[in-house]
Amino acid sequence: MSKVMLSIGHGYSAGALGRTLLADCWTIYGTTRSAEKAASLEAQGITPIIWPDTDLAPYIAKASHVLTSVSPTAEGDSVLLAHADDLRGGDFEWVGYLSTTGVYGDHGGDWVDEETPLSPSTRRGEMRRDAEAAWAALGLPLHIFRLAGIYGPNRGPFAKVRAGTARRIIKKDQVFSRIHVDDIAQVLAASIDAPRAGAIYNLCDDDPAPPEDVIAYAAHLLGMPVPEAVDYETADMTPMARSFYAENKKVRNDLIKSELGISLKFPDYRIGLETLLAQS
Repeated sequence: MSKVMLSIGHGYSAGALGRTLLADCWTIYGTTRSAEKAASLEAQGITPIIWPDTDLAPYIAKASHVLTSVSPTAEGDSVLLAHADDLRGGDFEWVGYLSTTGVYGDHGGDWVDEETPLSPSTRRGEMRRDAEAAWAALGLPLHIFRLAGIYGPNRGPFAKVRAGTARRIIKKDQVFSRIHVDDIAQVLAASIDAPRAGAIYNLCDDDPAPPEDVIAYAAHLLGMPVPEAVDYETADMTPMARSFYAENKKVRNDLIKSELGISLKFPDYRIGLETLLAQS
């Protein structure tokens, strides 16, 4: 049977998986909201769909696999609001939902894993929790991937450090987990090769770390002064940026290793940043 992926919200993370699948002769339909991005997808070998302007039902019917990267809104998950019945009628080998480790909420710097009860402390986390449940209720061969902070090519600290706009926001004992986009792609590909309906996986590296350490290491690699330290309590930050510091936890990734056989390409931010700089 031919492999046909419908990638709804084909952005940064889905794009990394797309490159892997195209090399293996998959057909990929990818949605986007703009004609400019549609042209970029087509240049990559992906059939673009401008959505929601275009009805997804015919593409859902063609798909053997579905990946959704669409963020929910206060009204709910826009994919399900428009196409829940179409999805229920699909014949899929694998369905993937990209979620976030924000569904776990704040744990005061303690460890969480896939069995940790969901207790999001932000509205974004609550919407993700609800969207996970809504997708699970469809009865599809669903696989949920809870992503930590994503970085990779064109998405890292070097540009801000070079521009002199980077800051080291200091909040006592705060740590974040991270994941390189190429490791997201390899986990998704491994899950597609070994599907387990109902599976939930945390996607993160082995080294939860304070955000100020990452900025300092980026400056070190560039041979530039370490950016100034700014206290979280008095820092001038947008509400969105400040909300990321509301949750403090370390995320375990054992399951992707034991079940999917993953060996991370970028097990910590140091290796990740060193590689990004070498590739730039």
